Amino acid sequence: MIATLGTLEETAKELVGNWLQFDCFNWDRSHELEDADQYCLVYTKNRDSELAEQSNAEAIHQVMAPFLDRKPCDVFEEHHVHWAVGWVDGFAVRVYRRGHITRAFRTWYALQQRLADYPLLDEDDYSSRVFEATLANIDDAAWRLKKEYDLPSNWAFDVYRWLSDHDCSEIEDNDRGGYPSELWLQRAFDALGFQRTK
Repeated sequence: MIATLGTLEETAKELVGNWLQFDCFNWDRSHELEDADQYCLVYTKNRDSELAEQSNAEAIHQVMAPFLDRKPCDVFEEHHVHWAVGWVDGFAVRVYRRGHITRAFRTWYALQQRLADYPLLDEDDYSSRVFEATLANIDDAAWRLKKEYDLPSNWAFDVYRWLSDHDCSEIEDNDRGGYPSELWLQRAFDALGFQRTK
């Protein structure tokens, strides 16, 4: 999108009408808008986005959502799909109205300033995503072991807690949640007293 975030005015000039420069791209909404060249397209997540990007995309959506219901509308949600590379989500944001930078673009820019200073907009949301992803990864990593034990309903959380106490590196996040080894999963199963089925 932009390599380095400049001042508000610099960024507005750089991004206004940016979609006109995209290779092999046709913005369908441009036919509905008389001043489509006053908008920029900004993307927040894609098919391959990891947890931090997913979390930031949700935080950006929450902040930008109030602009979606206004008339005239300065922000549109965008979902673009390409058969070869998947999809991207984001917004069309009006940069200028009657020569002045819009409040919507100022709001988007303020979010980008926050991200330039710190990579997460909502640490609680990100932590929740990491936790849920790690539980799902524990379940996935234990696919073979699950056949050998009679597991209680909350076994994944119990394993998570045991690993947190005994070797937290096994659930260390790599922006996709922690993914423990089968060796440590078996140690956890045995230490927690899960009964073998055979």
